[in-house]
Amino acid sequence: MAEINKQVGLNIKKYREKEGWTQEQLGFEANLHRAYIGQIERGEKNIGLQNLEKIAKALNVKINNLIG
Repeated sequence: MAEINKQVGLNIKKYREKEGWTQEQLGFEANLHRAYIGQIERGEKNIGLQNLEKIAKALNVKINNLIG
């Protein structure tokens, strides 16, 4: 798996946990399936830009925070 996928997944998980949300809650807030959130967090999926934007908005963070 690509290192960037793992890093983005870890960053999303960090911000999700900071909010105190489950993967299901983040999925609801971002209008994405909870299983997809889990796959992203584990670095199994190559997230698209539109979905990355949805997650960033749901978490109220900049996309750069999720990528870097």
